[in-house]
Amino acid sequence: MNLPIDSEKTIEIIEKMKLAKIGKYKKWESMIKKIKKEQILNPEELEYYSNITRIYKNSNVTPRSKVYHTRLSELDEKPPCKECGDYSTYYCNMNDQYFCTIHVVGHDKNEV
Repeated sequence: MNLPIDSEKTIEIIEKMKLAKIGKYKKWESMIKKIKKEQILNPEELEYYSNITRIYKNSNVTPRSKVYHTRLSELDEKPPCKECGDYSTYYCNMNDQYFCTIHVVGHDKNEV
């Protein structure tokens, strides 16, 4: 079966999303199982995947998939969010700034 996606890279990206606790764990698991069984993902799964990976990206796949946002661990220092001043949960390596969960999405037009 010829899949329209690079299975190995897609699974790698999904595993990173699961690890970072981005998105729904059960949905990622279901998609991984389908990909490993060489089943085609339905349109809803493809849309879910593309909507989330549009923001959280992997530099090995395509220019649309660069990793700009790194989720901060419990041990990382959490400076205030650039937009609202609350504790940040993400670091953006594109502009060296910190953002909370709310403001990390769409803060820089150059990233999309």
